[in-house]
Amino acid sequence: MSTQHPIHLPDSAWDDVEPGTEALLEQWLVQPGDRVSAGQPIAMVVMVKTGIEVCAPCDGLLEQVLIDADGTIAQGKALGAVREA
Repeated sequence: MSTQHPIHLPDSAWDDVEPGTEALLEQWLVQPGDRVSAGQPIAMVVMVKTGIEVCAPCDGLLEQVLIDADGTIAQGKALGAVREA
């Protein structure tokens, strides 16, 4: 049975950021159903004028996009999910 892994911004991205600040999901670099590798950049996020690459948490398929491009992300909220394959 394969496992689904949520995609989050790294905790370090939120260091020194005011509580309540949200990040902007600038673009997805892959589409649902695309195969990804652990550590592969799969989305670009902007927070406080800083670009952040969001990487796949494991090898598998991008199964779900929870935040569309130009949407905002609060701390702890998942951007999507990768299903191990």
